[in-house]
This record gives sequence, C-alpha cells and structure tokens, in this order.
Amino acid sequence: MSDSDTLSQEEIDSLLATLTSGLDEETFDDTAGDTKGYKLYNFRRPDKFSKDHLRALQTIHDGFARQLGLVLTSYLRMQVDVDVVSVDQLTYDEFVRSMPNPITVSIIELLPLPGQILMGMGHEVTSGIIDRMLGGVGVSETRPRELTDIEESLIRRVIDKNIKALEEAWNTVMPMEASLVSMEDNYILIQVATPGEIVALITFEVQLGGRDSGLMSLCLPYPVLESVIGQLSAQHIFHSKHSESSAEDRGKLLQKLGSATTKMNVILGNVDLTTKELLELRVGDVLRLDSLVTDPLIVNVEGIPKFRARPGTIKNKVAINIINTIKIEELDSIGVDLK
Repeated sequence: MSDSDTLSQEEIDSLLATLTSGLDEETFDDTAGDTKGYKLYNFRRPDKFSKDHLRALQTIHDGFARQLGLVLTSYLRMQVDVDVVSVDQLTYDEFVRSMPNPITVSIIELLPLPGQILMGMGHEVTSGIIDRMLGGVGVSETRPRELTDIEESLIRRVIDKNIKALEEAWNTVMPMEASLVSMEDNYILIQVATPGEIVALITFEVQLGGRDSGLMSLCLPYPVLESVIGQLSAQHIFHSKHSESSAEDRGKLLQKLGSATTKMNVILGNVDLTTKELLELRVGDVLRLDSLVTDPLIVNVEGIPKFRARPGTIKNKVAINIINTIKIEELDSIGVDLK
C-alpha cells in the first residue's frame, strides 16, 4: 500500500465518528419512519399489568365504588359519593413511601386468591365517618392522628361493609370470599409483597355529605392477581355481567326480596259520582257499581292490576280466592296505562 492510500489519524477519527453517529441514529431513533425503534427496559421495575388489565381493574372498581357509595349512604344516613380517581402500577416500595402516616390500613384476604391485599382510608374519611356515627354531621378533622380503641371498633363496622362490597365487585371475575385479617395505622411494618414487586394501586375519592372529601386506596400485589390475570379483560367482565343467572343466584335474589313489604288492595267495582252527589252521601246510601256480582275482582299490587279473584269468607273474615293472573297485554282492556 502506497503512502497516498494511507489514511491519516484525523481522517480515521472522522470516519469512525460518522459511522458511530449514523449507527446511533438508525438504532435508537424512535421517530425514524423506516427504522425499528428500541425501548429501554427497566429490569428493576417491569410493567406486569398491561393497559387492558388496568382498564379491567378500573371497570371492576367502578362497580365497587358505586356499590360502596350506596351502602355507606344507607348506613350513615348521609350522602356518600365514591369515585375512582386513578389506576396505576408501581413498586411496593414506591407505594409505601407515597402513603401518608398515620393512616387506617386494612389487611384483606380474597380467597381463593393467594396472599393479601391492602385497603387504606385517609384520616379525612375515617374521622368524618366516626363523627357521623357518634351523632355529628360528618365533619372531618384537619389534623391526622391515630384512632382510639373505641374509634377503631366503630370504623371496623364500616370496613366490614367495604369488604363485602369489594367481594361482590370481584364476583364478576370469579366467586371470592373476602375477609379482614387485621388493621394497622401505617404501612411501614406491613409486608404483603417484596419492595421491588409490582402492585396495582386503585385510588378513590370519598366525599361525605357533599362537604369534606378524602382518599381511599386499594393495593393489589401482582402475585395475588397472577392466577386470574387472564380473566382481567374488559371482554371477559362484560360477558360475565351479562351471562344468564344461575338457579342459585335467582334463589338468593328471591330470598332477599322475600322480606320486602308490598301494598295490595282489591277493587270491588267503580262508580262515577258528581261532587254534589259525593257531598250528599249519607250512611245507608247504596251505590250501584259498574260490575256484576259474578264478575271477578281485580287485585292490585302497588297500584298495578296483577290478579283476578273471587270474594268469599274464611273463619268469619272477608277473603278472596286468586283465580288467575292478569297479563301485561290485558291491562289496556281494563283501563290501565303503565306510562
């Protein structure tokens, strides 16, 4: 090789710089149209929950929030609104460091799932609920503090209702039995997952009586949900919600409705009177009805005709004997408009 074909050190450095620059742009430029981009992967904080999983978790806990709002409104006799604020994934260590102290923490089991989950209620929520349970209007304390033994006993009743609502919400995925393991006043000494393990964090806003509001959170470690991760999809949950109820479910529904009271009355007949005739009625007057003695009586349930019946007596008391039911299409013929 002649001296004219030999590259100088400056030319070699320039050529290497050009090649290195071109390689970097081609390999790591995600904005390039024809080149394949690469995403840096953090092995210390892997993303174990996909976007579809997080959407499914939000759907489940939207239902939990609605149910919990209704339960607490009935129990506390004041308006309680619960809404999902966010659904995120982070490491357990990041979750613990992000939580305030003190805070009311419930350790919960969701059998048959392995492990435990955590439910945290901020002092704004717990103090407002306790104030209401003790006869107040539900005003929250501004200064956080640990609960007394009596206050912890009171808030445990509410937590039991929270857990029941959570159990019903997760039944859209699979039948579960939720139970309270213990209660703590901070997350520091609770180890339901390793510091680097990924957890799903669902954050709720709880508004009490349209005045004070606070936060509540659910921490779901990935190992707890790993066995049902394939069922955490919007399609699966939608199918489960709209599937035909089993005979056992219908039996439970009828059992719950069995204690409900309904208003029934029997219509012997009708008569049209003017106001003057009505005012002139006296004891002993006879009104001629628009029905015959042989016509069946109409039995109304909550104001809607449901049955036909025959009049009679049993043990010297007036009674009726149901002979058939009135179908919806027959209501027009007897002058009933459901609209």
